[in-house]
Amino acid sequence: MLKGSCHCGGTKFEVAEAPKMVIRCTCSICSKRGALWAYYEVKSFKLLTSPENVASYRWHTKTISHNFCPVCGCGTFTETPDWSTGEANFDNPQIAINARLFDDFNLDAVPVEVIDGKNQW
Repeated sequence: MLKGSCHCGGTKFEVAEAPKMVIRCTCSICSKRGALWAYYEVKSFKLLTSPENVASYRWHTKTISHNFCPVCGCGTFTETPDWSTGEANFDNPQIAINARLFDDFNLDAVPVEVIDGKNQW
């Protein structure tokens, strides 16, 4: 298990395995957050804290729930449809975790793929 948390520890989570790669999206919200996203199937993600301790932000199409800690403000995880084909696949929901929040994990050892979200969305 790989665990992670926000800065204050108010939002904690775990996944079964470390990511093999992460995504750096250039869209406006991801750029401003500075997140590197590790994508998982919903069943692979476990929120270890109460959902009431998670705030969310939905913008534009309201399709994606950008979650964050309401205490320290860290962008933690995102609930999203699968976008691997360029279209929203709601039959295959995913969790994107801000990989910068993983505990005891060498993020520098993982390849980073850049997605041109600034011009795609």
